[in-house]
Amino acid sequence: MLQETPLSEGWILRHEGAELPAAVPGCVHTDLLAAGVIPDPFLGRNETEVAWVGRREWTYETDLSATDGQEQTDLVFEGLDTAAEIRLDGRLLGRTRNMHRSYRFDVTGLEGRLSVRFVSACAEAEAVRGRLGERPAAYQEPFQYIRKMACSFGWDWGPTLVTAGIWRPARLEHWSTARISRVRPLVTVEQGLGVVELAVEVERTRVEASLVVEATVGGVRVRASLDGAGGVVRLEVPGVRLWWPRGYGEQPLYEVELTLLHGADVLDVWRRRVGFRTVELDRSEDEHGTGFTFVLNGERLFARGVNWIPDDVFPSRITRERYRERLAQAAGAGVDLVRVWGGGIYESEDFYDACDELGLLVWQDFPFACAAYPEEQPLRGEVEAEARENVVRLMPHPSLVLWNGNNENLWGFRDWGWEERLAGDSWGEGYYLGVLPRVVAELDPTRPYTAGSPWSGSWERHPNDPAHGTHHSWEVWNREDYAQYRRDVPRFMAEFGWQAPPAYATLRRALPGEELMADSPGMLHHQKADDGNGKLRRGLERHFAFPEGDFDRWHYLTQVNQARAVATGIEHWRSHWPVCAGTVLWQLNDCWPVTSWAAIDGDGREKPLYHELRRLYADRLLTVQGRRVAAVNQGPRAWAGAVRLRRMSVEGVVIGEVSVAFTAGARTVGSVDLPQELEPAGAKEFLVADADGLRALYFPAPDRDIPYPRPDFDVSVAPGSVTVTARTLVRDLLLQADRLDPEARADRGLVTLLPGEQVTIGVSGWKTPDPDAARSALYCLEPSR
Repeated sequence: MLQETPLSEGWILRHEGAELPAAVPGCVHTDLLAAGVIPDPFLGRNETEVAWVGRREWTYETDLSATDGQEQTDLVFEGLDTAAEIRLDGRLLGRTRNMHRSYRFDVTGLEGRLSVRFVSACAEAEAVRGRLGERPAAYQEPFQYIRKMACSFGWDWGPTLVTAGIWRPARLEHWSTARISRVRPLVTVEQGLGVVELAVEVERTRVEASLVVEATVGGVRVRASLDGAGGVVRLEVPGVRLWWPRGYGEQPLYEVELTLLHGADVLDVWRRRVGFRTVELDRSEDEHGTGFTFVLNGERLFARGVNWIPDDVFPSRITRERYRERLAQAAGAGVDLVRVWGGGIYESEDFYDACDELGLLVWQDFPFACAAYPEEQPLRGEVEAEARENVVRLMPHPSLVLWNGNNENLWGFRDWGWEERLAGDSWGEGYYLGVLPRVVAELDPTRPYTAGSPWSGSWERHPNDPAHGTHHSWEVWNREDYAQYRRDVPRFMAEFGWQAPPAYATLRRALPGEELMADSPGMLHHQKADDGNGKLRRGLERHFAFPEGDFDRWHYLTQVNQARAVATGIEHWRSHWPVCAGTVLWQLNDCWPVTSWAAIDGDGREKPLYHELRRLYADRLLTVQGRRVAAVNQGPRAWAGAVRLRRMSVEGVVIGEVSVAFTAGARTVGSVDLPQELEPAGAKEFLVADADGLRALYFPAPDRDIPYPRPDFDVSVAPGSVTVTARTLVRDLLLQADRLDPEARADRGLVTLLPGEQVTIGVSGWKTPDPDAARSALYCLEPSR
């Protein structure tokens, strides 16, 4: 039977004549950091001090021993980052130039010193650029000329830390007669039957050997003979339980096992988990344009999504537990779809396993983002090879529901001046409209493919037309106020967002010893967006008096503004379901401590936006939209009740009140008209809508113009909680628990209290509860100065 020997021990990294201990999986930066050669690039401005690492060649070495008893031994690398030369005692085994692929070399009977020499990815990319010619991109670094995680070259939220190393596991495989080289599982549901069709490919050392495969799933067992290099096994499983996204049902997973036999001898075994479900993408035309609606098991759904970037700029550090924690945070915020963004990687099995278990749908980008990509060799062959490998690798996962060709490249060609600059040169269109859809159609016809995001479906329309397909909204944030989100009803909002700094404790750890100011050196270094702080300031000034020289107030208000911006968009778009069929927030997570669009910062701390997402992505959402109150019901049962509407003054006086009945059927939106006499008049008034424990607020004026009373409230503490009782209107109260203790977490974010109302905030990780400390960590809106 095939046996595996992990190659995770005994590696060294050569550095200036020294042999440093090396981790496999790992990368040069983490090995140098562990050896004390470089400072932590996440702290202060150390990123610039370690830039030399990405410009050098690096060599990893270990000893390889010969083994007896099997006919063939293969050296297998699941991932090499990126341009590498592999030698055994000086004998060339092969060269690689793609981080997104695995590699296998026959080392039967060989032993000696194994070396993996990595050329600088910067140098390799620049050499390819020199041969193929300049192509436009959103950034200056040559990331589109090498098949590598693009954001390791830097992004508008990430550092420039160009990695190298054996970033995924390495091993020896020893086998005889034959081994399973590939299994391509097509999992479908046909007339109540769960169907698993396994296309099996084998590699042989003995061509004449008779081979049999035995497959099992859900109590069904099938045997079949294999001719030549492979065959197909079909299993039909009666009475299967359907896999559903979270909030729609359970996530039953079935173990599939395929055994390769020669007579009675077991040669190899392949095991995966699958889920039975159907997925469609409804892109039919209607009176509003062209739709983009996911349909799971016949159920149409509004996708409550987030964009995912690599959770660490050094992906080899991301453990199975860390994936599970971060994705569980997403599920805890009501998310049901995660888009794996195209400037990152095809994630590890641990990521997709967690999504399968948590009921998180996965939209998978192929790794192309924000650049014109050459279609000539050596890139073209690498692109098809990596696509073929990863499509088959990820096929078993029921969470995977969409293949997407690229991020923003079709849009960039049309709108960012690329067409003129390219002057007929290749730029990636042949990948997105040719190679990739062909590969998906051939290998994985059970899932839909879309050419890009955004993409209107045809060059006859603008690629980012909100009425057709997917849309990205970046005029808001870059140039416009978030009130402009209400201008359009896109068919599917695939990217939108607003920046805010990370949690206070995250900043204190990342910028040790620095006096924190919005424009202090460390803060500016950890702000990678073009004019990022300027956009934060202009975004604040549209709503608040800018807190000159007051870092704590700036930090709080920018986080409030981020939550407000996202809420404005999601409330509007959800209220227009089913015309709008989804929102995918930019972004869920960060890869290091940085001011960014993320809801969870680089240390894993949840910003106020995260807690706001829990409200915005709940099955039931109450929102005031113009002169109507919308009751958004994504739940499986009808929602009927009465909404209590109050017109109030900021002093807490009820000026008018009425109760209005409403009904929202399952998976629909209901609404009631706002009586004219309850419309707030001027900056001193606002509207409160309450129904079944949910609340919506509408303030008609910018906060800077609202004459808020000076907030007055009482604070009490108990083990595990802080209770605030309001004496006045207290708007956007926030407990920054990490100011109490870096390990402390609060279970809720922004909350507005009317006079006499009370809220209890759960706090974990706070070892010494104290009411004065709690009060000092509480922030809320105050009268404009």
